[in-house]
Amino acid sequence: MKRMTAKELLAESFRELAKTKKINKITVKDITENCGYSVATFYRHFNDKYDLIAWAYLRDVEEIMKQVEYNEASWKQALTSAAEYYKKHRDYLSNLLLHTTGYMSFVRNMSQINYMSLKQKIQTSAKVQTISTKTDMYIRLYCHGTVALTCDWLLGEFEADAQTLAEIYESTLPQQLRPYLF
Repeated sequence: MKRMTAKELLAESFRELAKTKKINKITVKDITENCGYSVATFYRHFNDKYDLIAWAYLRDVEEIMKQVEYNEASWKQALTSAAEYYKKHRDYLSNLLLHTTGYMSFVRNMSQINYMSLKQKIQTSAKVQTISTKTDMYIRLYCHGTVALTCDWLLGEFEADAQTLAEIYESTLPQQLRPYLF
Protein backbone atom coordinates (compact mmCIF):
# COMPACT_ATOMS: atom_id res chain seq x y z
CA MET A 1 0.00 0.00 0.00
CA LYS A 2 1.38 3.38 -1.04
CA ARG A 3 1.43 6.03 1.64
CA MET A 4 0.39 9.56 0.76
CA THR A 5 3.07 12.24 0.71
CA ALA A 6 2.70 15.45 2.68
CA LYS A 7 1.79 17.26 -0.55
CA GLU A 8 -0.90 14.69 -1.33
CA LEU A 9 -2.31 14.90 2.21
CA LEU A 10 -2.42 18.69 2.06
CA ALA A 11 -4.19 18.55 -1.32
CA GLU A 12 -6.65 15.97 0.01
CA SER A 13 -7.29 18.15 3.06
CA PHE A 14 -7.99 21.12 0.80
CA ARG A 15 -10.41 19.10 -1.37
CA GLU A 16 -12.16 17.82 1.72
CA LEU A 17 -12.65 21.37 3.02
CA ALA A 18 -13.84 22.51 -0.42
CA LYS A 19 -16.81 20.14 -0.12
CA THR A 20 -18.35 22.36 2.53
CA LYS A 21 -16.60 25.71 2.21
CA LYS A 22 -16.10 28.25 -0.57
CA ILE A 23 -12.53 28.17 -1.89
CA ASN A 24 -11.93 31.86 -1.15
CA LYS A 25 -12.85 31.23 2.50
CA ILE A 26 -10.37 28.36 3.01
CA THR A 27 -7.13 29.44 4.65
CA VAL A 28 -3.77 27.72 4.83
CA LYS A 29 -4.39 27.33 8.56
CA ASP A 30 -7.70 25.54 7.80
CA ILE A 31 -5.92 23.17 5.42
CA THR A 32 -3.14 22.32 7.86
CA GLU A 33 -5.40 21.94 10.90
CA ASN A 34 -7.65 19.60 8.91
CA CYS A 35 -4.80 17.18 8.22
CA GLY A 36 -2.65 17.71 11.31
CA TYR A 37 0.28 19.48 9.65
CA SER A 38 1.84 22.78 10.56
CA VAL A 39 1.59 25.93 8.47
CA ALA A 40 5.38 25.73 8.06
CA THR A 41 5.00 22.30 6.47
CA PHE A 42 2.47 23.72 4.02
CA TYR A 43 4.86 26.50 2.99
CA ARG A 44 7.71 24.01 2.54
CA HIS A 45 5.65 22.48 -0.27
CA PHE A 46 3.50 25.28 -1.67
CA ASN A 47 3.65 29.07 -2.07
CA ASP A 48 -0.07 29.44 -1.36
CA LYS A 49 -3.34 27.56 -1.78
CA TYR A 50 -3.42 28.42 -5.50
CA ASP A 51 -0.05 26.74 -5.92
CA LEU A 52 -1.56 23.68 -4.20
CA ILE A 53 -4.56 23.78 -6.58
CA ALA A 54 -2.30 23.92 -9.63
CA TRP A 55 -0.06 21.13 -8.34
CA ALA A 56 -3.03 18.85 -7.61
CA TYR A 57 -4.57 19.47 -11.05
CA LEU A 58 -1.24 18.87 -12.80
CA ARG A 59 -0.78 15.61 -10.90
CA ASP A 60 -4.25 14.44 -11.90
CA VAL A 61 -3.71 15.32 -15.58
CA GLU A 62 -0.35 13.54 -15.55
CA GLU A 63 -2.02 10.40 -14.19
CA ILE A 64 -4.53 10.44 -17.05
CA MET A 65 -1.77 11.06 -19.62
CA LYS A 66 0.36 8.22 -18.20
CA GLN A 67 -2.38 5.81 -19.29
CA VAL A 68 -1.73 6.80 -22.89
CA GLU A 69 2.05 6.96 -22.48
CA TYR A 70 2.32 3.36 -21.39
CA ASN A 71 -0.25 2.15 -23.93
CA GLU A 72 -2.66 1.15 -21.20
CA ALA A 73 -5.31 3.21 -22.91
CA SER A 74 -6.04 4.74 -26.27
CA TRP A 75 -6.36 8.48 -26.73
CA LYS A 76 -10.13 8.09 -26.80
CA GLN A 77 -10.01 6.24 -23.47
CA ALA A 78 -7.83 9.01 -22.04
CA LEU A 79 -10.43 11.59 -23.10
CA THR A 80 -13.11 9.47 -21.41
CA SER A 81 -10.95 9.31 -18.27
CA ALA A 82 -10.60 13.10 -18.38
CA ALA A 83 -14.35 13.58 -18.73
CA GLU A 84 -14.96 11.16 -15.86
CA TYR A 85 -12.40 13.03 -13.77
CA TYR A 86 -14.26 16.30 -14.42
CA LYS A 87 -17.56 14.64 -13.53
CA LYS A 88 -16.16 13.12 -10.33
CA HIS A 89 -14.68 16.44 -9.21
CA ARG A 90 -17.41 18.67 -10.64
CA ASP A 91 -18.42 20.22 -7.31
CA TYR A 92 -14.81 20.88 -6.36
CA LEU A 93 -13.86 22.35 -9.75
CA SER A 94 -16.98 24.52 -9.99
CA ASN A 95 -16.20 25.77 -6.46
CA LEU A 96 -12.75 26.73 -7.76
CA LEU A 97 -14.24 28.54 -10.74
CA LEU A 98 -16.92 30.36 -8.78
CA HIS A 99 -15.10 31.21 -5.57
CA THR A 100 -11.60 32.29 -6.44
CA THR A 101 -10.55 35.77 -7.31
CA GLY A 102 -8.43 34.34 -10.06
CA TYR A 103 -11.12 32.67 -12.22
CA MET A 104 -9.32 33.49 -15.46
CA SER A 105 -5.99 32.65 -13.88
CA PHE A 106 -7.29 29.18 -12.98
CA VAL A 107 -8.74 28.69 -16.47
CA ARG A 108 -5.46 29.82 -18.01
CA ASN A 109 -3.52 27.51 -15.73
CA MET A 110 -5.83 24.60 -16.62
CA SER A 111 -5.30 25.35 -20.32
CA GLN A 112 -1.53 25.58 -19.87
CA ILE A 113 -1.33 22.26 -18.01
CA ASN A 114 -3.46 20.53 -20.65
CA TYR A 115 -1.39 22.17 -23.41
CA MET A 116 1.94 21.03 -21.94
CA SER A 117 0.66 17.47 -21.46
CA LEU A 118 -0.73 17.22 -25.00
CA LYS A 119 2.37 18.84 -26.51
CA GLN A 120 4.61 16.36 -24.70
CA LYS A 121 2.45 13.45 -25.89
CA ILE A 122 2.67 14.66 -29.49
CA GLN A 123 6.43 15.21 -29.29
CA THR A 124 6.85 11.70 -27.89
CA SER A 125 4.60 10.22 -30.54
CA ALA A 126 6.41 12.10 -33.33
CA LYS A 127 9.81 11.31 -31.75
CA VAL A 128 10.88 14.96 -31.97
CA GLN A 129 12.20 17.52 -29.50
CA THR A 130 10.34 20.43 -31.07
CA ILE A 131 7.17 20.79 -33.06
CA SER A 132 6.24 23.28 -35.76
CA THR A 133 4.62 26.58 -34.84
CA LYS A 134 1.52 25.52 -36.72
CA THR A 135 1.20 22.26 -34.78
CA ASP A 136 1.78 24.20 -31.57
CA MET A 137 -1.06 26.56 -32.51
CA TYR A 138 -3.42 23.62 -33.13
CA ILE A 139 -2.57 22.21 -29.70
CA ARG A 140 -3.19 25.59 -28.06
CA LEU A 141 -6.49 26.11 -29.87
CA TYR A 142 -7.71 22.64 -28.93
CA CYS A 143 -6.72 23.01 -25.26
CA HIS A 144 -8.24 26.49 -24.90
CA GLY A 145 -11.47 25.30 -26.52
CA THR A 146 -11.83 22.12 -24.49
CA VAL A 147 -11.05 23.91 -21.23
CA ALA A 148 -13.64 26.62 -21.99
CA LEU A 149 -16.22 23.94 -22.84
CA THR A 150 -15.37 22.00 -19.69
CA CYS A 151 -15.70 25.12 -17.52
CA ASP A 152 -19.11 25.88 -19.07
CA TRP A 153 -20.17 22.30 -18.30
CA LEU A 154 -18.80 22.44 -14.75
CA LEU A 155 -20.77 25.62 -14.12
CA GLY A 156 -24.00 24.10 -15.42
CA GLU A 157 -24.24 25.98 -18.73
CA PHE A 158 -25.38 22.71 -20.32
CA GLU A 159 -25.97 19.14 -19.24
CA ALA A 160 -24.09 16.18 -20.64
CA ASP A 161 -22.76 12.92 -19.27
CA ALA A 162 -19.04 12.15 -19.21
CA GLN A 163 -19.28 9.92 -22.29
CA THR A 164 -20.84 12.72 -24.37
CA LEU A 165 -18.21 15.17 -23.15
CA ALA A 166 -15.46 12.70 -24.15
CA GLU A 167 -17.06 12.26 -27.58
CA ILE A 168 -17.01 16.04 -28.09
CA TYR A 169 -13.36 16.21 -26.99
CA GLU A 170 -12.53 13.44 -29.47
CA SER A 171 -14.54 14.75 -32.42
CA THR A 172 -13.20 18.30 -32.15
CA LEU A 173 -9.54 17.28 -32.11
CA PRO A 174 -7.98 19.01 -35.12
CA GLN A 175 -7.26 16.66 -38.03
CA GLN A 176 -3.64 17.80 -37.99
CA LEU A 177 -3.15 16.30 -34.50
CA ARG A 178 -4.95 13.00 -35.08
CA PRO A 179 -2.01 11.08 -36.61
CA TYR A 180 -0.04 11.60 -33.40
CA LEU A 181 -2.80 10.37 -31.11
CA PHE A 182 -4.72 7.65 -32.94
